[in-house]
Amino acid sequence: MVWLSLGLGTSLMAILLALILAWYVSKKDAGSGRMLEIANAIQEGARAFLKVQNGYLGIFVIIMSIVLGIFLGIDVAIAYIIGALCSMIAGVIGMETAVRANVRTTNLAKKEGLWSAYRVAYFGGSVMGFMVVGIALAGITIFYAIYNDFRVLLGFSFGASAVALFTKAGGGIYTKTADIAADLVGKVELGLPEDDPRNPAVIADNVGDNVGDVAGMASDLYDSYVASIIAAMVIGFEMYLAGRMSSEYVFLPIVIAAIGILASIIALLIANLIKSENPGLIMNLITLIAVGSYIVLLFIVVKWLGVSMATFYATVAGLLAGAIMGLATDYFTSIDKPPVKKIAEASVTGTAINILMGFSYGTLSIIPGIIGVAIAMLIAWYVSISFNLYPIYGIAIAAIGMLGIVGTIVSADAYGPIADNAKGIAEQAGLEKDVIKILDRLDAVGNTTKAITKGFAIGAAALTVLALFAAYAELVDIHIIFDSSNPVPIVPSKILNLVHPNIVAGLLIGAMMPPVIASLLILAVAKNTEVMIEEIRRQVKERPGILEGTEKPDYARCVSIAEKGALKELIPSGILAIIAPILTGILLGVRALAAFLAGSIITGFIYALFMANSGGAWDNAKKYIEEGHFGGKGSEAHKAAVTGDTVGDPFKDTAGPTLNTMITVMSLVASTFAPLILMLALFP
Repeated sequence: MVWLSLGLGTSLMAILLALILAWYVSKKDAGSGRMLEIANAIQEGARAFLKVQNGYLGIFVIIMSIVLGIFLGIDVAIAYIIGALCSMIAGVIGMETAVRANVRTTNLAKKEGLWSAYRVAYFGGSVMGFMVVGIALAGITIFYAIYNDFRVLLGFSFGASAVALFTKAGGGIYTKTADIAADLVGKVELGLPEDDPRNPAVIADNVGDNVGDVAGMASDLYDSYVASIIAAMVIGFEMYLAGRMSSEYVFLPIVIAAIGILASIIALLIANLIKSENPGLIMNLITLIAVGSYIVLLFIVVKWLGVSMATFYATVAGLLAGAIMGLATDYFTSIDKPPVKKIAEASVTGTAINILMGFSYGTLSIIPGIIGVAIAMLIAWYVSISFNLYPIYGIAIAAIGMLGIVGTIVSADAYGPIADNAKGIAEQAGLEKDVIKILDRLDAVGNTTKAITKGFAIGAAALTVLALFAAYAELVDIHIIFDSSNPVPIVPSKILNLVHPNIVAGLLIGAMMPPVIASLLILAVAKNTEVMIEEIRRQVKERPGILEGTEKPDYARCVSIAEKGALKELIPSGILAIIAPILTGILLGVRALAAFLAGSIITGFIYALFMANSGGAWDNAKKYIEEGHFGGKGSEAHKAAVTGDTVGDPFKDTAGPTLNTMITVMSLVASTFAPLILMLALFP
């Protein structure tokens, strides 16, 4: 079987490459003295958080697997557990490598220069990138080969998504608690520089970069990647049973994903043969090679398999939509683009105008992203119709296309916090200015890649949940499409009637969910930050030697506050995302649940884009002022920009990214529990 060979072969290649890169990074010299002390503190803090978080998740996974086993069968429960474990393993391995790569990047910048430091940072990020795609595709391929049952595959995807939701929410709360507290007290009140060792929250901030931006983002994209492949396979299988499509289309999503892994591997191997002092150029080259290789290989394989060319065009449409999302995010969040400069300029007049400008540009930034996804949907739909392919399947394939080179995307994203930590270690260790300058360049590239990855992740989630929405509709036999070439009698009880009160109620409740979850997460950050701010003030007041540099702050206390608060506060939002769709389906009916999903997709997409981009713009407006513009560090404009950045922090790193996972989780809950909801629903 071609699909089995490609799926297993490429996934094992990705895992092997990740392990080789992890070995390569670990063999580099980590340095000594103060650098190693700081790195060990970051490593211990990150490990401690993940250990406790995974302990909580383990309890949740066991309870949920028992529920699934009772109502949906032991096979679904097993798949759920394995999906959850795979997501945890990918996050732990990637984060372990990241916290090893950071100090090695610092040491190589000191001893060998920019290029060597860049390679270790990027290879450290690539461990996460290839581990994510390798474990995900291997899990899907093996489970389908063994069980040949899509209920089981949905269980696997649900396990991955549930862990991603908690990991992203918990990591986001942790990292922004520390970041905001460190900025508001350290920068605004005490006038300390970024990553100053006298700031009691500095280690917690560095730890947060790893648990939020490495482990959290990996789980997020792992979740979308798995969900997009399985959604397309479910739709292909339903159409195969209905006699509308041949069996090749059931397995095609695995083949398309496998080609993406090959393209990412090719790009990594080719681009890193080039020695350059411009890391941004190399990373752009990696992306271009990955995209080009993907398109060429996909065309060859589609022709070879003899499947519809509509699948090729739909995949490319999704890929291009991802590029549009990335470019739009880059425009609205980059430090050298007009929106960020205007927000920075507005800071001269005070905090209020800074926040108004950031809010407005963040809102405007949704336009290209939404239009890009809409164009991808339209192309996939009409191309599919012209080639006599089921159009919803085309949209599902476009979602896979957007995530086709996710190995490359996650690699670039995980590179960001490694470079950020490396710079922080250098500053805390008091290294020479030329070393910090090298790491500044690496960090600047990392800030851009992190912003672009968020745009990619949001767009991918939007297309993925549209495919999951269609998969749910197929599973519960709701009529969402009328095909004149194969007319199906319209049954009133099986259509979404937008004047029916149950449907409207479901739509409104679904549309309400993303803003409610976002608010809960931001409130969690605010409450946890208050506690840490008081702790920093207490330490500085009671121990004057901290600011004088003669006494070491109690870093562990701030790490503990961030950890306990994050784990306590992530539970309500996670449980709500799982319970709400089940209750809606039971109380209002399966059609109302479909409307619920539609409402959550629309507001979730808009909120996620707005929050991610406004937060990124506020962050870089602060950095622009810190470069010496509009008064520079310590000026009134800088203080206003720091406040704006603290507003944007939970937007871009907590609430916004978590919404991607939340709408995916709710869609998967609907599909996974569809048999139970059909049985218990009070309305048709």
